Amino acid sequence: RDQSIHQGHQRIANMFSFGKKEEPEIAEVFDQRRPSNVEAMNQQHRKSVSNRGLTGASALTVKQSIFPITLVTILFFLWGFAYGLLDVLNAKFQNSLGITAAKAGGLQGAYFGAYLIGPPTYSGWIVRKFGYRWTFITGLCIYGVGALMFWPSAVYRSFGGFCGSLFIVGSGLSTLETSANPFIATCGPPRLSEFRLEISQSFQAIGSVMAPLLASRVFFKETDSTDLSNVQWTYLGIAAFVFLLAIVFFFAPIPEVTDADMALQAEQCSGLTGYVDKPLKKQFKLFFGVAAQFCYVGAQVGVAAQFIKYSVESANISDAAGSDRYAIGQGLFAIGRFAAAGLMMVMKPRWVLLAFMTGVMIFICA
Repeated sequence: RDQSIHQGHQRIANMFSFGKKEEPEIAEVFDQRRPSNVEAMNQQHRKSVSNRGLTGASALTVKQSIFPITLVTILFFLWGFAYGLLDVLNAKFQNSLGITAAKAGGLQGAYFGAYLIGPPTYSGWIVRKFGYRWTFITGLCIYGVGALMFWPSAVYRSFGGFCGSLFIVGSGLSTLETSANPFIATCGPPRLSEFRLEISQSFQAIGSVMAPLLASRVFFKETDSTDLSNVQWTYLGIAAFVFLLAIVFFFAPIPEVTDADMALQAEQCSGLTGYVDKPLKKQFKLFFGVAAQFCYVGAQVGVAAQFIKYSVESANISDAAGSDRYAIGQGLFAIGRFAAAGLMMVMKPRWVLLAFMTGVMIFICA
């Protein structure tokens, strides 16, 4: 379940904390007085807290957690939007820069390569050292710098420059994703942890739908196929938005979440989840979850990266029409996310996962 997976995430991050063991022991957590939801609300303007101390984030009621959850959910939409644009850029650059599909795959390599480097190094260190608020702000600023780099890359028509820009964008988004998932899981009543995650991640899917719809009317509109000015202006607008959002996060009243909060939540839900605190080397569910995530993301990226060009070549349609069809596929993906969130209110997440996996296997065989 999600609590044990997030606990495992924090254990992995602890390996890269420059020799410091910052994760509190369970006994240390239970020895602390648990803040009430009133105290948790009063601490929301604090810019950072001790990673070993309880903040009371999990004591917030559903109503009290709506604002911080909504604000962080915007981040899910952002990286869904960025991912949706990435696959459209793959097709756009094949046309504009005259590159092969294999070379265009370097865009995905640069973007997701940042995910391999960021979370276990600087992202994990930032969230432990400065807290979630500053991790959100840092991730947004890195994302904004990467978006700004699209302008000179387009001016010089440099594919390497675009790959570098996407690496910076991926670095910012991986920093956001490292922090947003455990924040959503912990901020609010523990019994709704999976539901909050699924709803927030559904807005990631909505961003993935809106991106190709926008691109089909901007990137692929009836202009010179080699023109990259629309790409420049699109990413300039994105940069302005994320920098503005970083300012909002600086002033917004959002609670901090610590390792102690996550450890307490895992223990509180252990009767329902079967969670048992174990050394990292014995966290087999975490290892299986990581392997499943690796296969899932690999399949998703492999299909999405070439979907538009495949549609153009196989169905003899325009790039704009191919982008619209890609948006339809992402729309079905979003519907599946919201459906799963609803089912989790009446079914255990493992049964929801089994039902969806069974459907996947049936469609593959068909």
